[in-house]
Amino acid sequence: MPKTLKFRVGLYLAVALTATLLVFIVLVVRHQRDERLEMAVTHVSQLSEVITRSTRFAMLQNQAYYVHRIIQDVGTQKGIERIRMFNKDGVIIDSTYTREIGQKVDRKAESCIVCHQSDKPLTRLPGADRSRTFTAPDGRRMLASMEVIHNEPSCYNAGCHVHSPSETVLGVVDIVYSLDEIERNMRASAATMSGFALGFVLIASLFVSIFVHRLVYVPLRDLETGAKRLAKGNLEELIPVRNDDEFGRLATSFNAMTVALRKSQAELQDWGRKLEQKVEERTQQLRLAEAEAAHGEKMASVGLLAAGVAHELNNPLTGILTFSHLIRKKLPDGSPDAEDMDLVIRETKRCATTIKRLLDFAREKSPEKKFADLNQIVEETARLVERPAHLSDIRISLELDPELPPVWIDENLIKQVLMNMLVNAQHAIEGGGSITVRTRRFPQLMSAEPGAKPVPMVEIAIIDTGCGIPAKDLQRIFDPFFTTKEVGKGTGLGLSVSYGIVKAHGGVIQVDSKVGEGSTFRVYLPLDPSSADPGGYGRARSEG
Repeated sequence: MPKTLKFRVGLYLAVALTATLLVFIVLVVRHQRDERLEMAVTHVSQLSEVITRSTRFAMLQNQAYYVHRIIQDVGTQKGIERIRMFNKDGVIIDSTYTREIGQKVDRKAESCIVCHQSDKPLTRLPGADRSRTFTAPDGRRMLASMEVIHNEPSCYNAGCHVHSPSETVLGVVDIVYSLDEIERNMRASAATMSGFALGFVLIASLFVSIFVHRLVYVPLRDLETGAKRLAKGNLEELIPVRNDDEFGRLATSFNAMTVALRKSQAELQDWGRKLEQKVEERTQQLRLAEAEAAHGEKMASVGLLAAGVAHELNNPLTGILTFSHLIRKKLPDGSPDAEDMDLVIRETKRCATTIKRLLDFAREKSPEKKFADLNQIVEETARLVERPAHLSDIRISLELDPELPPVWIDENLIKQVLMNMLVNAQHAIEGGGSITVRTRRFPQLMSAEPGAKPVPMVEIAIIDTGCGIPAKDLQRIFDPFFTTKEVGKGTGLGLSVSYGIVKAHGGVIQVDSKVGEGSTFRVYLPLDPSSADPGGYGRARSEG
């Protein structure tokens, strides 16, 4: 529904006029209905008197046929539904419906209840009580009128049939008149008045809407348009001043405010540019300092814990492994004891390997960088995992850029990164799959840290078709000791160490993964030696 002032004024006026005219129409229709009903009552009462007077002579002569003919003739008039004549005992002695002649009417019937409300029936009825309205069984509205036939001297002195002078009432003439025509006329009158009222409401609303549009809506629309332009920052255009009334004075004040805002905006923009530059510089410095401090504190605590645990466990494990080998040599091959001892030796070696990785994680070792052939490093690392991958029905494909320039890196550390990622990719694939390793010079400049200067980098992408990493774990895969592998299949340090190595080279490591489709790890390393020295070995978090 439109929300304009013009529409709402027209709507409210239409509603008010409609409600007023509706009340007026209801009152008029009721008044007309009362008048027509009163006319019908008068008409029916007159008919009752006519029938009573017309049949008087015939009844004095005891000529029932003439009485019946009079009633039948009157009953043929338009609107007359039924005419009945009762004797004092309630027996129908004549009627326009011949089949009910001779029937006795119950005193509780609607035509008798008026006179027989008490044990002693009324002998005379006031004019207002002679008529009654009721609803017929077929749902039509009816008007009935009764005329009492009194025992006059001419009746009880007549020679044809003598009535006792003590009898005051001889019978009743009851006429039932249909109100269908009156109801139809009233409905037609109400519909006609409603149509004229609706037309009047529409025309009045239209003219009021036109006046509101010209005198109110157009000036308000100018103000609204100017306010919207002002809200969007457009201070160049002014709104038109159409009249010298309240809206005109408001438009003049609005234009003066726009000019003042234009001047203030220019001053604020100048100050804002200077302030934004300083805030941006300080914010970047603060974020970097906070990140370095938090990261350093966390990694220092984790590294200290790892070093302590590793040193405490390394010496006992060395003794266990030595004595296990001595005992194994004394046992015959193939015996159950020898097999159990072999299991002890294997698990002890696995614990020793885990402890070595903890020590590597705890030690801070600065990369020994030099220019190296990254493609050659990838090929050598892939050959190390190619055979175990082939046994698991995993195909390793290399897509290396032959024009890739030498990169300023520590070969051994980058090999360690590639080995960790290839082993993780191999473990993520079950029932066969593929691992693809790609190298290329990244086409765009890239920043290693927020706010840092973008530099040219090379990209190494390791793409597998494994099980993928759930979205809830992607933010934690570089945390130390976090792993999604089963117990005994991962230490949770591989990706953490890799992350630290890449950061030490001034690079970036990213991961994209979808459960059921696989994962893609991307390592970005800077080409320029000056960009590859971040100023310290910041160790990050791992997944392992």
